[in-house]
Amino acid sequence: MSDGATQSYIDKWLAVQPQQRIALGFVDPAVRDEHVALAAFEQELIASAYGIREPQVAAAKLQWWAEELSGAAAGGGRHPLTKQLFASERARRVPAALWLAPVLAAMAQLEQGTSSDFAAQFAAARGLHGALAALETAWWFGPEASAEAATRVATLSHLVFALSRLELDAERERLPLPMSRLARHGLSRGQLKTDAPARRDAIRAQLQELATGLRAALALDAPLSTFRGLEGRTALATARGAARAPEPFTELHRRQSRTGPATAIRAWLAARRAGRLG
Repeated sequence: MSDGATQSYIDKWLAVQPQQRIALGFVDPAVRDEHVALAAFEQELIASAYGIREPQVAAAKLQWWAEELSGAAAGGGRHPLTKQLFASERARRVPAALWLAPVLAAMAQLEQGTSSDFAAQFAAARGLHGALAALETAWWFGPEASAEAATRVATLSHLVFALSRLELDAERERLPLPMSRLARHGLSRGQLKTDAPARRDAIRAQLQELATGLRAALALDAPLSTFRGLEGRTALATARGAARAPEPFTELHRRQSRTGPATAIRAWLAARRAGRLG
């Protein structure tokens, strides 16, 4: 069981992905705490990359993480999550470059603006989320395992979540809708805060493209951790359902926080795939 020092970070991860509470029951108890610690660590890096509005503050936080990870293999680290992760034999099997890669990718994207089109948006997000996926895949399945499916699922799932923050992020440099999508539907930055037919059409088109990508990513014959597999299946169901809804933005929010029997089935399927391809 996780101690009090790490539990607050785990709670933050579960607050963002509540469906993962169901997945915990499908992970081998012998390794569950290790896997949960890594998921919570990933969430801390994501929060540093996206949750801090001042780039200089975010850069300072990420620089701290770079220093922490650089010395963790030798000294065990100072952060509660780092201590738990590097107390595991798994940490020594993961190449040092994979630990630093997400931090470096997060730093590189701090000043990114809105992407020109969907392909450019995916490529921009892939830097950080692909690095996290590569680390996670090496942690769960070994450094030789392919991280391509995990990379695509992680990137596209993030873009589904980013779209749900459309109104909150309308004033930020990096919008969750690419410029070509805004132009095609005649939307200005200011119009992203208000529901209107054009905004609904733009959101629906984005969701349809995300669903297509997620469906293809989940079909790849490459390993996915139980948590990543559930994240991808949930993001796919969310994108599909919201795209069909009369009010896609409202449905996007509703589905992201919903759990139930379907979540348990998705978690079981994710765990079965993790065991089969691991």
